[in-house]
Amino acid sequence: MKPASVSAGPMPSRAPSRPNPPTAKCPSRVIIEAVSPEIDGGRFPIKRTIGESVTVAADIFADGHDVLRAVLKSRKVGDASWSEMPMTLVAPGIDRYSAVFSPAFTGRYEYTVEAWVDRFASWHHEVTRKRDANQDLTSEILEGAAFVREAAARATGDDAEWLLERGEFLSGGSALDVRVAAGLDRELSDRMARVPDRSRGFTYEKSLGVLVERERARFSSWYEMFPRSASDQPGRHGTFRDVVRLLPYVADMGFDVLYLPPIHPIGRAYRKGPNNTLTPGPHDPGSPWAIGAKEGGHTSVHPELGTLAEFDQLVASAAKFGIEVALDIAFQASPDHPWVTEHPEWFRHRPDGSIKYAENPPKKYQDIYPLDFECDAWESLYQALRDVFLFWSDHGVNIFRVDNPHTKPFRFWDWVIREVTDRRPDALFLSEAFTRPKLMKRLAKAGFTQSYSYFTWRNTKGTLTDYFTELTKTESVEYMRPNLFANTPDILNEFLQDSGRAGFQIRLVLAATLAGNYGIYGPPFELCDGTPVRRGSEEYLDSEKYQVRTWDRGHPDSLRDFIGRVNHIRRNNPALQQDRDLRFLPTDNEQIIAYWKWSADRSNQVLVVVNLDPHHTQAGTVHLHETDLDDSFQAHDLISDARYSWRRGPNFVKLDPFLCPAHVFRVRRWVRNERDFDYYQ
Repeated sequence: MKPASVSAGPMPSRAPSRPNPPTAKCPSRVIIEAVSPEIDGGRFPIKRTIGESVTVAADIFADGHDVLRAVLKSRKVGDASWSEMPMTLVAPGIDRYSAVFSPAFTGRYEYTVEAWVDRFASWHHEVTRKRDANQDLTSEILEGAAFVREAAARATGDDAEWLLERGEFLSGGSALDVRVAAGLDRELSDRMARVPDRSRGFTYEKSLGVLVERERARFSSWYEMFPRSASDQPGRHGTFRDVVRLLPYVADMGFDVLYLPPIHPIGRAYRKGPNNTLTPGPHDPGSPWAIGAKEGGHTSVHPELGTLAEFDQLVASAAKFGIEVALDIAFQASPDHPWVTEHPEWFRHRPDGSIKYAENPPKKYQDIYPLDFECDAWESLYQALRDVFLFWSDHGVNIFRVDNPHTKPFRFWDWVIREVTDRRPDALFLSEAFTRPKLMKRLAKAGFTQSYSYFTWRNTKGTLTDYFTELTKTESVEYMRPNLFANTPDILNEFLQDSGRAGFQIRLVLAATLAGNYGIYGPPFELCDGTPVRRGSEEYLDSEKYQVRTWDRGHPDSLRDFIGRVNHIRRNNPALQQDRDLRFLPTDNEQIIAYWKWSADRSNQVLVVVNLDPHHTQAGTVHLHETDLDDSFQAHDLISDARYSWRRGPNFVKLDPFLCPAHVFRVRRWVRNERDFDYYQ
């Protein structure tokens, strides 16, 4: 058979070439890594107060040897434009750059880093080296001229005209050496730096957050008291008016926050009696944390304390003394709370329909029902709890000590703190969570302004040094502000039970000088009450949690004057009003702890030396080798007003706990003025 015929048509042409891809920005050569501070990959903001600086660092590099430029960009969240601060190469060998910005207002800020290759500066560096090596620069000067003409197109005003003229000059018409000198001129470099080519730059993938709060977030002195024990008449329940009468007492001791345990109606069902017994008498007041009765719940006041109008008067009166009132917010309910009948869906029920009371074995809280944060009605529960904060804020309270926040969901706190602070930017929150470290830190990340800490149980030189090194020299300093309570109604530490007056002084000085925020629960603290309900317990005997007490606040052995002195020292020394700048100093006696604190500008420096032994005189040497202090200076003891000559190196100290167990030295430098009159400053 004949083969099938084949068409004799034209041969097919080659496949057409692909069209060029659309123009796209070339990937940047710049790498930005290890930005700090950055909390959990940017999930949570760092914290600052108004005027506190934020030092941002990053590793920034690129291939080759080009010169890099970088800026720190910051702005208030919601602002359209960024403020920029040039970043400085602080560690050339490891390509570490740094810059600082200081937020000026409360609220939420964000920051990021941008970097680019500075082609003109790289050219400048190359040409300088080649000129010094007497190499031909004919091609290089033309390359520089092109850079300058490009910059002229980006510039405005005088810079645009000046750069255009300089670019034309560099292109030719004059001797090469003259053009090279013009290309390396300092003014040209300055003008080029004002209009950099950032088109091939790179911006860090994340904007990182800063929560900026008012000064009291960083520096505060808390005094806790039960208003029902404010009466000076034995057997009479205290009132808000009695608390107003005691405001001068609190102010004289130098406190600026008056913290009140819950002031709400107290349930009668399963009411606790004295010392946490289950057999209350008919007139026993019960625990303030058993919140709620027929008179109301979390937005009502206990009728025996007074009226809401009288509470408002207390808040206003306290403000005249420079004192803010802080309230305890405990999200739980007594069986008599209106929520139990109005919103039973907010509680967890047993199979028999009853509500399970709170427990922390072996402790039992029969008078308290916990809320069910996983209930189907969680949204209405969340909103009701948010509205508790807003209600008290409307009555002048913007500081909240939150009871046991670690027993409520973290994401609830993420939400509610943001909800409240968006509406009340001055609101501050203290987390009362003596719990595991990760839980404490997560609450701080959620937005709690301050956090209770493990300070109460750190009583030796080693444990104090290790713990405060962790708080001030690790990432936690960026988001967790400790509030060092020396005692609480729940915690009478063993140290205070056995140490007498000197022990209370020791713990006061440590709390007041190691951190910017601290507090005491009084009057038990200033009256040196160290009696536990039983040996081995941290509960107070005849605790105010379960009964009304009458206190002799004028007792001659009270520490009120000593406390007032220490708080006066705090108010007058910025070094003691922050947590970041702290260095422990070597001593040759384990019973003596010493540390140095300084203000941001180093104008105020304080040395603290404490005898940790409340029973015996201790002596030893404090070593000042690793400090920035002068070779010699005057150490002015702000407690006793004594003055000593100290120097770099070893310095002898001796502290008798029965006289005073601590030195708080203000470092005073020798100054010579224009009239040759020498004095210590």
